[in-house]
Amino acid sequence: MQRSNERFVERLPLVLDRPVYAYILTIIFSVAALMLRYAAEPLLPVGYPFVTFFPAVILSSFLFGVRPGIFAAILCGILSWYVFIPPYGSFTLNPAVAMAMLFYTGVVVIDIALIHFMQRANFHLGIERERSAALADNRELLFHELQHRVSNNLQVVAAMLSLQRRYVDHDVARRALDDASARLSLVGRISRALYDPSGAGQDMRSFLTTLTADIVDASGRQDIGLTVVAPDALRLDPNITVPLALVVAESVSNAIEHGLPDRAGHIGVTLESTDGALVLLIADDGQGILSDGVADKNGSLGLRIAHALAAQLGGRFALTPGARGGAIARLDLPARTDC
Repeated sequence: MQRSNERFVERLPLVLDRPVYAYILTIIFSVAALMLRYAAEPLLPVGYPFVTFFPAVILSSFLFGVRPGIFAAILCGILSWYVFIPPYGSFTLNPAVAMAMLFYTGVVVIDIALIHFMQRANFHLGIERERSAALADNRELLFHELQHRVSNNLQVVAAMLSLQRRYVDHDVARRALDDASARLSLVGRISRALYDPSGAGQDMRSFLTTLTADIVDASGRQDIGLTVVAPDALRLDPNITVPLALVVAESVSNAIEHGLPDRAGHIGVTLESTDGALVLLIADDGQGILSDGVADKNGSLGLRIAHALAAQLGGRFALTPGARGGAIARLDLPARTDC
């Protein structure tokens, strides 16, 4: 059966619309081998009657399969025996001729058999490759469907929390439900954006730019400037990127809510990678914090979450005053977390 495949070797032997064409081309190869043997006669020592006929047999078997290969072997054997094995111009059989013909037959049988088995192996390899590609496509489709459903379920849970908020009249409880709903929605969006069946991850500069812009847009603030700096083509494993993205989200939200609650400002996000170790800095030019360590001890739920995520990654999170005012949230991760 002929397969549609871009690789020429895997399409061999060629199955022509009319098999007779294969035999015609085989005859042409054999005649060409005969002419070449005639042309090489002055250059060759005595003997070597089959030297130019072996390529004709191999080429016919390689291109057209076993039957044309056997046909080429018979035709070339007859031509070489009649023309180049003494006594010339006859089919005299003696022990020397018999030995030569046995040698020729053994060689062409081995050649044809090896070519046949190689082509069958290539054929089945091509089928398995196509099957693997189909399975990979199905896996990717199912994976995307699974991620879509997980993200949708998170969005549903977030919506349920928002709905439940309507029946709560306690301000602290309402605020807690709002925060939980927002965080669930964020996790769903991050998961949908990051997880890839290939495991290659996403370019961090592009991802962080989109993430921080979404957070600022969600806050309803139009007076917050953003700067994102990250190494070119830096990609991290999704198991690392999701917690890191949540730390970014909590830190940027904290900067907007506490550092820049009532005035315009700027937030800079910087991700550095040195020998595999990661340093994440989120700096704002807001009103700053009272003193070192205060925010860590009595911080908001978001900052406590950032500490927990840092510990989960084997790193360290800290919120400190900036040298020129404002605050700096810093996440340090060990080298093993970098891809």
